[in-house]
Amino acid sequence: MSAAGKPLLTADNISKRYGRQVGCRDVSLTLHEGEVLAVVGESGSGKTTLLKLLSRQLAIDSGRLNYRMRDGAVRDLATMGDAEHRFLFRTDWGYVHQDAAQGLRMSVSAGANVGERLMALGARHYGTIRTTATDWLERVEIPAVRIDDTPVTYSGGMRQRLQIARNLVTSPRLVFMDEPTGGLDVTVQARLLDLIRGLVADLGLSAVIVTHDLAVARLLSHRIMVMKDGEVIETGLTDQVLDDPREPYTQLLASSILPV
Repeated sequence: MSAAGKPLLTADNISKRYGRQVGCRDVSLTLHEGEVLAVVGESGSGKTTLLKLLSRQLAIDSGRLNYRMRDGAVRDLATMGDAEHRFLFRTDWGYVHQDAAQGLRMSVSAGANVGERLMALGARHYGTIRTTATDWLERVEIPAVRIDDTPVTYSGGMRQRLQIARNLVTSPRLVFMDEPTGGLDVTVQARLLDLIRGLVADLGLSAVIVTHDLAVARLLSHRIMVMKDGEVIETGLTDQVLDDPREPYTQLLASSILPV
């Protein structure tokens, strides 16, 4: 939590509909600096819609969504201009997709994928950019000798680690993650989870992580929100909710947890 104790991100009864279908209904939450929130539920529960609303990739139909900027000013994300929103994504925010190809430029080198985020902030010295990119590749356990290789030559786990490096190189305060370990085999998933947990702790990141896997939520998050049919049905400290769930739906999910 920040010294002032003020939330970094606040959602107040935000909702989204797709015609007659409810994507998300009256969801409220607060997220503080250094806090990790997991949003869990089965497919179609509304968790990915919520993540896209929080990151302003989808427009909310109703409610309020506020973000505290680095200067302490609280901004209404719904009224923020597109240029300012893009700047947030280059500086204060990161977004890790389940499919790393959506978050990478697959036809350029790994170094360029990391370096272009720095260039977006004004970095121009090639040597400095390359050195920083190399440091970050090594930080996410990618050998430095692979810096000039394109992501198409990488394994799935390496692509995901490269996507993480690309997002974190600009020292964001808030990272959104959509099923970051989805589609990976168990061994690769465990390695990636350890990496994410370490980076989040070392950098003091705030994060909102969407996952259907409660074992992932337990390992990475401080608090958890359980969604069903577009609504939050249970929320609280992660261990409390998973060890003593109130709702039958949460009990069913918790009973299916497998070791990661």
